[in-house]
Amino acid sequence: MEFAKRMDCFGEGIFSKLAEIRRRKEAAGEEVIDLSIGAPNIPPAPHVMQALCEAAADPASYVYAISDKRELLEAVAAWYKRRYGVELDPEREICSLLGSQEGLSHIALSIADPGDVVLAPDPCYPVFADGPRIAGADIYYMPQKKENGWVIRLSDIPEDVARRAKLMVVSYPNNPTAVMAPESFYEELVAFAKKYDVIVLHDNAYSELVFDGKTCGSFLAYPGAKEVGVEFNSLSKTYGLAGARIGFCLGNAQVVAKLKLLKSNMDYGMFLPLQRAAIAAITGDQSCVASTRRAYEERRNALCDGFTSIGWRMDRPEATMFVWAAIPAAYRSSEEFVMELVEKAGVIVTPGSAFGPSGEGYVRLALVQDREALDRAIAAVKRSGVLG
Repeated sequence: MEFAKRMDCFGEGIFSKLAEIRRRKEAAGEEVIDLSIGAPNIPPAPHVMQALCEAAADPASYVYAISDKRELLEAVAAWYKRRYGVELDPEREICSLLGSQEGLSHIALSIADPGDVVLAPDPCYPVFADGPRIAGADIYYMPQKKENGWVIRLSDIPEDVARRAKLMVVSYPNNPTAVMAPESFYEELVAFAKKYDVIVLHDNAYSELVFDGKTCGSFLAYPGAKEVGVEFNSLSKTYGLAGARIGFCLGNAQVVAKLKLLKSNMDYGMFLPLQRAAIAAITGDQSCVASTRRAYEERRNALCDGFTSIGWRMDRPEATMFVWAAIPAAYRSSEEFVMELVEKAGVIVTPGSAFGPSGEGYVRLALVQDREALDRAIAAVKRSGVLG
């Protein structure tokens, strides 16, 4: 059998190795604490689950959704107005996604042709680059460097690259580096996009997971942002609905329309009970958002302070559900350290190299375990001797 050459871009690599080690260790009765994948373990609020269950019990819910219900679109518009101060036309400027991952993997198909340039951050959440690769685009990585606070310097993008670019993907608070961007960055971003006629996609999945009393807004709140691009937002982390796959594309009406057209040829819309759950989440009692934020902040403090106390220094990140940490000096690569960590300590983290060239030398830890599991992970790493 022969398969598409585009599949050569995707490999299991380190994740297959880690999965095999986990299976082997668990079969031997050893505990493995997985801090690699950002899979939230905080469930939705009871009123959200109730809305989902009630809708799922209605026989009328099992037809094709085809398009978003007007009630959902109006609820999303009201949510963005209340939370971010952004006015949106429910019909023209909002499109549901079957999770942000689905949108990120497909939107480049509606914007970029084979050979077009797409600008992606480095390091980055892999689908930021993989989605455009599926469309046949050429990726130009925009470095996020420690000396620049892990924020892209738009002025470093070569003029010829900027003029060829069709789409650029940015995301703050950032996965994996867990930093926020200053307001000046967004002002420069809008000016850059207008100058070079580049469509901006801003992923805003972590705007509610911001710590130490800080807050985060929306790219669309900046003057001119809707003229140049869209924002993706997700209910996965904020409302504990990761497995339900509920996300939204919001902003520029032309971009939204093209994505809707593409999706109309690819899926049959969001399951109606999930639309009901989404409405309940964003219109109901919002105290669950604050409690989720507190839970992640407490986990962040426990993880960073605990590992720092045993000799693996980690600064507390200002946002997201991740920690971005330099590997110990004794190791040559992030993959080497990750393999040693799981073999000797039974703790799984993600090597920075999985997030692009600039990720080497770091690992990402996900705050997806409760406090007791984090304490056990810290103790296991201390006992293992991997820190030297």
